[in-house]
Amino acid sequence: MKLAFITDPLSKLAPAHDTSVALIEAAQALGHEVWVTEANRLSVVESKAWAPLEAVQVTPVELVEGHWKPAQNWYRASPATLKPLEEMDAVFMRTDPPVTIYYLYATQILDLINPDKTLVINAPRGLQAANEKMYALQFHSVIPETIVTVEKSVIRQFVEEKGDAVLKPLAGKAGEGILFLHAGDRNFNSLVELSTKQGREPVMVQAYLPAAKDGDKRIILLNGEPMGALNRIPSGGEFRGNMAVGGRVAKAELTEKEHQICTAIAPQLRADGLYFVGIDVIGGYLTEVNVTSPTGVREIDLFNNTRLGKPVMEWLEGNSEFGVRNY
Repeated sequence: MKLAFITDPLSKLAPAHDTSVALIEAAQALGHEVWVTEANRLSVVESKAWAPLEAVQVTPVELVEGHWKPAQNWYRASPATLKPLEEMDAVFMRTDPPVTIYYLYATQILDLINPDKTLVINAPRGLQAANEKMYALQFHSVIPETIVTVEKSVIRQFVEEKGDAVLKPLAGKAGEGILFLHAGDRNFNSLVELSTKQGREPVMVQAYLPAAKDGDKRIILLNGEPMGALNRIPSGGEFRGNMAVGGRVAKAELTEKEHQICTAIAPQLRADGLYFVGIDVIGGYLTEVNVTSPTGVREIDLFNNTRLGKPVMEWLEGNSEFGVRNY
């Protein structure tokens, strides 16, 4: 197969950590052609999506003393050639958030790809619809008590009722801008004003889950089925468990409750073309659905002695005629 990956510049990826690199390694190991480009380089020519594609070869990471070790020069890329993306069997949209207007333009260009010729993972319209905070709201039976608002009085009432809460910017990533709110905090007004940009942007506020101190579990799903999980545990005085803010990672298994959550959300994920997803679960509650470039595969592989990129590629091979659209 011919596979294109739309990523951040390869030079900025961390091969020992980035899931995109793990997927590229798996595709290459199975003999598929791998091409790369960037979201801001997409074009529309004759009403079709085009991109300057670079053929890439990667040197896989090696396991050394319990850690993934990349080669010093871990990839080689050819000069770019402008091609229609419909020449590819599949296109992986793996650009890191935040989701900006330019990101949305890229998804609109990808929406011009004929789905009978090329599968886009994740589907452009699914990406457009699935804000990683807001998307979880439709699964109200498995999420913590949640509000979304710009109104300071509404947030104050919610926090006073719950005692403690967590405020999340809707466009945030990697734990950025997440705040712990406590009833009676003298900084409350300032925190809300800063987060809502003086009442111009809504924020999400969720009841604080005490289980957060034990970790925030990331579960990777392929076509709605869980592949593996890891736990991200806050370190030091930090209440966030995100790896980007220093959270410690640990091996994790899925509980029965977490399997139920996966089962509950799977039909909608499939319907929206969100085939490769990372969900966050705290204390048996779904808190976020990550669809842009979900990560965690490298860490799961390290703990479980697996290579999750391989079953992703095998699933893609099994759906090479895109029967996945009928799931």
